[in-house]
Amino acid sequence: MQIVTFAAIEIGSYEVSMKILELSSKYGMKEVDYIRHGLELGKDAYNQKEISNEMLEELCEVLEDFTRIMKGYQVDDYRACATSAIRETRNCLLILDKIRVRTGLEVEILSNSEHRFLGYKSIASNEESFQKIIQKGTAIVDVGGGSIQISLFDKDALVSTQNLRLGTMRIRERLAEIESQTTHFGDIIEEMINNELKSYKRLYLKEHEIKHMILVGDYINQLVDQSGRAKSVSFTREEYLNLYEKILADGSREKARERLGDMGENLSLVLPALIIYRKLIEETGAEVIWVPGLNISDGLAYDYAERKKIFKPSHNFENDIIEAAKNIAKRYQSNKTHLLGTEYLALTIFDKMKRIHGMDKRERLLLQIAVWLHDCGKYISMTHTAECSYQIVMSTEIIGLSHREREIIANAIRFDTEEFVSFEEFSMGSSLDKNDYLLIAKISAILRVANSMDRSHKQKFKNVRVTLKERELLVVVDTVEDITLEQGLFSHKADFFETIFSIRPVIRQKRQV
Repeated sequence: MQIVTFAAIEIGSYEVSMKILELSSKYGMKEVDYIRHGLELGKDAYNQKEISNEMLEELCEVLEDFTRIMKGYQVDDYRACATSAIRETRNCLLILDKIRVRTGLEVEILSNSEHRFLGYKSIASNEESFQKIIQKGTAIVDVGGGSIQISLFDKDALVSTQNLRLGTMRIRERLAEIESQTTHFGDIIEEMINNELKSYKRLYLKEHEIKHMILVGDYINQLVDQSGRAKSVSFTREEYLNLYEKILADGSREKARERLGDMGENLSLVLPALIIYRKLIEETGAEVIWVPGLNISDGLAYDYAERKKIFKPSHNFENDIIEAAKNIAKRYQSNKTHLLGTEYLALTIFDKMKRIHGMDKRERLLLQIAVWLHDCGKYISMTHTAECSYQIVMSTEIIGLSHREREIIANAIRFDTEEFVSFEEFSMGSSLDKNDYLLIAKISAILRVANSMDRSHKQKFKNVRVTLKERELLVVVDTVEDITLEQGLFSHKADFFETIFSIRPVIRQKRQV
């Protein structure tokens, strides 16, 4: 039985941490060591948009120590990630280069959606509890230093996820001048976050009944550890509210620090987290509160084990990404029947042309999401649908996708109807490289063909059969409908498809008797 020793490194807003874990198919994940170093990178990042030389020097020293510890544990592999504190700086690339030169560590910047998806995977690593709790209306509330993420599940499916820039450190920095002027700092925090949370409730909670809430975040984990409870613990709604009242019984910050023990020195960060959790419990009416005691480091390890096929997860994470896209399409009132038909055609074409297009499973997912979102711009403008769809995708987080992947999808959608431009022209307004440009062309070509086959949105084609014959992609359809419109508009889409793949798509009608 193979046991892999893995190191997960997180460079966060207020601390740098590393977990050493043993991964095996028989025993799952076993934590061996957990090293943490307090370093408030977010203080510089959120205020000055830069990391000072002094703080960067300390960061490199900590990471050098981590590399020595990894050697001591004979780590087989590692993954080092940075979140919003590095992501939001102007000197981001310089920071990563200095870390690489000084420590030898390759650090990747996670987009918010990737970061939260890994946090969500950490919860799913406790498979039995996770699968059981998400069968009913469940909210995952992930409170970080830069923002909070609220993800809603119902009947084992992700129905929405939303990011709010109300992280603990961001709140503290915004209210730094006010804190010393009041004896009721908690009330000021609550007043600041109230409007955002009420807006969230109005926009996203009115159709969902939330029975369970999963609380994620370093300070709630520490609070549970400090209370002497098990690492993973459940509260009733009343138990959490009682715990909250016990800590903040008289509104005195001094006494709250005493009650929090070692956590008291970070009261200005702990307090916003506790208030956010409490307000969301009240707003949703959640009855059962679960604190799994896990964080992004566990998610990094779980994701690694999944990719290396050490674990075979029972939960379908790819389906969560698709469900998120479907719910965005629903929000913008796209035609579901048309999208289902187009999805079937696009994926069938993709699967039949594997040896031609050279795309992989992940790129098939990007095509699928592009199908579901290509019409959402009509909600804003019937005239400028492509551009509006592009802007919606670029402005909407899709959990589990990187910013790069979202940009690929947005451009593939835009070029579904707009003229495809040269790479030189494209690159002037994008950070994507030539390989990404070619991927956009391939996804857009398939989307164009699949979409044009239901131009009337009447789903005329039944029992579609796709066959690849020499230099033709033969699409045979059973229908008694008049498909003159589809055949007439198909030629232009077929031209672009042929330019990209050197294969000509052809529609053949097989009339039903």
